[in-house]
Amino acid sequence: MTTGILLTLIRKMPMESKLMAIFCGLCLAYGNAFAQNRIQDLPPFERSVAIIKHFEKMHPPSAYPYIGYGHKVLPNEKYTSAITEKQADSLLRSDLKKLVDKCSYLGKDAILVATLAYNVGLYRIIGCEKLPKSTLVRKLEAGDRNIYREYIAYCHYKGKAVPSLELRRRLEFYLLYVP
Repeated sequence: MTTGILLTLIRKMPMESKLMAIFCGLCLAYGNAFAQNRIQDLPPFERSVAIIKHFEKMHPPSAYPYIGYGHKVLPNEKYTSAITEKQADSLLRSDLKKLVDKCSYLGKDAILVATLAYNVGLYRIIGCEKLPKSTLVRKLEAGDRNIYREYIAYCHYKGKAVPSLELRRRLEFYLLYVP
């Protein structure tokens, strides 16, 4: 079955079925780690790593300065586009750990917000001099954990909603939100 046909079939599925299809894809992609242990049984950090790997994939050399699973090579770093999967995994874990540390003040939502930040950028969420704090973070800081809509809203690219990003956000929320 070609990828195009598969994507057409997935687009026509109800959202819950899409989430299950991606979940099954994660199980197939990561073999025994998911087949023997359900992804929900993994520690939250490992769930986040698996989700990011699934959606980011290994970036090709043409994506430089983005390498591995989306690490952006900084001016002081000496990485090339030719890195191994093991190096890419190490960079992903290091980058995600730094984001979790920066979001740790959000308590049990730190991994969820850090996973989002890995994809959209930390300062688009927590704010900085040029960017205000997101509604998502403002609600969390106010003690309001009813953040589903704010989280899922990060599914736009160039002002347009992207169904694959919405699906990614739903899966992240489903697997990483701690009630």
